[in-house]
Amino acid sequence: MKIIKTTLPYQSLLNNSEKKYDYIDSFQGAINVIDNKFTSTDIGKAFFSSGPQWVSKLFSLRNKIVSVFGLKTSGENTNREKQLQNFKCEPGEQMGLFKVFAKNENEVILGEDDKHLNFRVSLFLGPQISGTTIKHTTVSTTVEFNNWFGRLYFIPVRPFHKLIVPTMLKGIIKEMEKKNGQHNVSK
Repeated sequence: MKIIKTTLPYQSLLNNSEKKYDYIDSFQGAINVIDNKFTSTDIGKAFFSSGPQWVSKLFSLRNKIVSVFGLKTSGENTNREKQLQNFKCEPGEQMGLFKVFAKNENEVILGEDDKHLNFRVSLFLGPQISGTTIKHTTVSTTVEFNNWFGRLYFIPVRPFHKLIVPTMLKGIIKEMEKKNGQHNVSK
């Protein structure tokens, strides 16, 4: 499955913002859809259910380190499966560190505001490519630094981020195609 670095989709809610971001990246993959049935809620739920174990361990390590500095953490998660079952991916809902800021039929905007930086993650499901069963799925991240500590914090985070996001996108695509009854048909 090929994941490519791309630009923030023109139609993204993050592109309609007047904000100037200090950091932005986007990664895109292709998903094979049947009957155009996937929704932004599906991609939002897949984001939280498809990550590999090593990413979870990195987030746990991050939470332990940043709690010393008084930064927000995802807290204790006693029953993630139950929380995911009840998750509707609606604005205002929280799943771990990620709050849902906005949602439309093609996109979910997740993120958090903290004293050091504010970040947003766009999970964007593009239109079906004419004459195919393929949709491009794009995960974009924007960051606004609130102070020097935000800039300092992001220095070691950035290389991990560039590994985690494409891995997460592959997991999202696999999860959604599995839901489709397929087994990794998009190469």
